[in-house]
Amino acid sequence: MIQLCITGGIGSGKTTSCRILEQFDIPVFYADDVAKNLLQTPKIQTLVQQTFGDAVCSNGSVDKQKLATIVFGNEKKLNQLNSMIHPAVAENYAMWLRQHQSKKIVAKEAAILFESGSYKQCDKIICVYAPAKVRIQRVMLRSQLSKEEVKARMKKQLPESEKIKRSDFVIYNDDKRLVIPQVTKVLDKLDQH
Repeated sequence: MIQLCITGGIGSGKTTSCRILEQFDIPVFYADDVAKNLLQTPKIQTLVQQTFGDAVCSNGSVDKQKLATIVFGNEKKLNQLNSMIHPAVAENYAMWLRQHQSKKIVAKEAAILFESGSYKQCDKIICVYAPAKVRIQRVMLRSQLSKEEVKARMKKQLPESEKIKRSDFVIYNDDKRLVIPQVTKVLDKLDQH
């Protein structure tokens, strides 16, 4: 089984590339979505509330916007949150892998693949790249965040140049090149192994 990992900065188009992989019958584990869902589990909610206070909760659950405001402005607090979430995501991924062990290729999407250390499990890594200006516009549109909020989140991620350097493949999602042919080219190369 080849564990193919997909990373890239916020708004780069990781999900788009993953949806294409799914069309080729490649199951995709969406680490970022799993992390968001884990925030609503009783165990993680309790940890978050104990660490960051009652202000991050509303109506009995973690308010992701309030939590984001706290952690993206403070590296120590972001690291605290990550230390709660990353082990639980890794546990979920291990279970998911067992469920898909008959597949030739599986994929894992993670924005902070290198930062979390989970890149060590990857056989091959794809970095999805888009220019910062394009990424900012995309995230502002989809998430209703201000330009400053998007930039603050981008600053907490490894620079794109470093992600590209550490990856085996790069998919350019810059609104100039078609993504599907780039994904199929990667899959063709993986088939040769």
